[in-house]
Amino acid sequence: MRNRDHNQNSVTRRGLGILAAALGASAAVMPMAAMAQSISSANLAMVGEPQSLDPMASTADLVGTIMQHVYEPLFTFDANWATQPMLAAALPAVSADGKTYTIELRKGVKLHNGRDLDSEDVVASLKRWLEMTPRGKGLAKSISILTAKGPSTVEIQLSKVEPALLAHLALPSGFAAIMAKESIATPLTEFVGTGPYKFRERKPDQFVVLVKHDGYASRSEPASGYAGKREAKIDELRFIPVPSANTRVEGAIAGQYQFADQLPVESYKKVSAASGTRPVLTMPFGFPYFPTNTKQGPMADLKVRQAFQMTLDLEEVMMAGFGELKFFALAAEHFPKGSPFYSEAGKGKYSSKPDVAGAKKLLAEAKYDGAPIRILNSKQYDFHHRMALVMAEQLKAAGFKVQIDVVDWATLVQRRGDPALWDIYITHSAFLPEPMLSPPQLGEGAPGWWSSPAKEAALGAFNNEPDPAKRGALWGKVQQVVYDEVPYIRAGNFAALAGASPKMSGYAAMPWPSFWNVALAK
Repeated sequence: MRNRDHNQNSVTRRGLGILAAALGASAAVMPMAAMAQSISSANLAMVGEPQSLDPMASTADLVGTIMQHVYEPLFTFDANWATQPMLAAALPAVSADGKTYTIELRKGVKLHNGRDLDSEDVVASLKRWLEMTPRGKGLAKSISILTAKGPSTVEIQLSKVEPALLAHLALPSGFAAIMAKESIATPLTEFVGTGPYKFRERKPDQFVVLVKHDGYASRSEPASGYAGKREAKIDELRFIPVPSANTRVEGAIAGQYQFADQLPVESYKKVSAASGTRPVLTMPFGFPYFPTNTKQGPMADLKVRQAFQMTLDLEEVMMAGFGELKFFALAAEHFPKGSPFYSEAGKGKYSSKPDVAGAKKLLAEAKYDGAPIRILNSKQYDFHHRMALVMAEQLKAAGFKVQIDVVDWATLVQRRGDPALWDIYITHSAFLPEPMLSPPQLGEGAPGWWSSPAKEAALGAFNNEPDPAKRGALWGKVQQVVYDEVPYIRAGNFAALAGASPKMSGYAAMPWPSFWNVALAK
């Protein structure tokens, strides 16, 4: 999209033009003022142009944010990040060995073409997801049979236990969207789902328009996170690509946008003081973390890694990255309270305050020879570099020699694959509600190359337990090993800032913004 100023009159004229075309010939002769009163419409400023409207063709969060209104998954997450049914009638029946999932579908769910959803739609959609998406391809190796058992039953048979299966099916990024089987094509030319909104129009670099699906069949449970009741209270959602963060801020303040996503945290005071918008913080939105090279160099020594952990003042590091306490939170736990994976295991080793004397003692025991600790980071994420600078000074105070290697992000991604080129690198992840989705250091072969008997034992027990209730307790043992062996340091949580109109009600801050159950006052 070209950077340009938006003014309220031009946005209004464009919106009314879309509405006139949408409502047909009879509506076209209506007075424009009457149309504006009869249709509610929201202008939603997004960070850019979506790469695609196919939720399986891209893992970009923007694609998932828009198309989760059109398509729905079998399962989703509630406000506590527990997995709940969406198009499934209930959580699946799982066999005693954890390898067979029987999923009953809700009856009476209407596709946007008016037909009832059935198990063949689900099987065709999931097969496409398994073939197209990175997470789907990974799971496909464990899925031996995916079949329809009658019009409303789907069966998945696994060759090995995959306890994160439901979380993979629920995640909105690159998500397992259920679509009408007759619409399936590559690329998609029709977007036929079951969601509370239907696709109407896309004009590249201008907008994506979704309109209320009058035949939507909602769940009856109270709304919670992405789960429960969904209702389209706004008639039209217009997702507008606005790559310039400053333009999003100014447009929100002027009232041109009823919602503006991903605003710079530096604009918080300005947004707070404006009458046309209000600040909305999503916490946790993500977390910075610092992988260590356990394969080669000084950090291959466990005592050196433990000294690194003891050296850090993470409050100071996070303050350097995010500036104010409202934009970050110190958190020893990897998952927040309410999550099935909340645990305080290892909390005593979380470096909210440094132990310089203890770190020096460990370095002496390790016979650390003064080899430079190379901190690989990129200025393309300013907060990464600011954290690296503060971290370096803390390490020096404990007796480490430090070398800061600043590169562009593409070079960092390349270099982190070579254990000869770094000792620590700075990165971050979006908050994801399932441990096996992030961070990658828990998997095999990720940069850092963490492998140990304690890891294998704890992670093996966790990944071989299909019972969600038991998995929660087992995660605590994995978290403890992370603190003991320091394959990475998770610094804390950080927030994302958005702007929402004072006329908007019902919006719940979540990592993938959703606008069902949201209303606009006239």
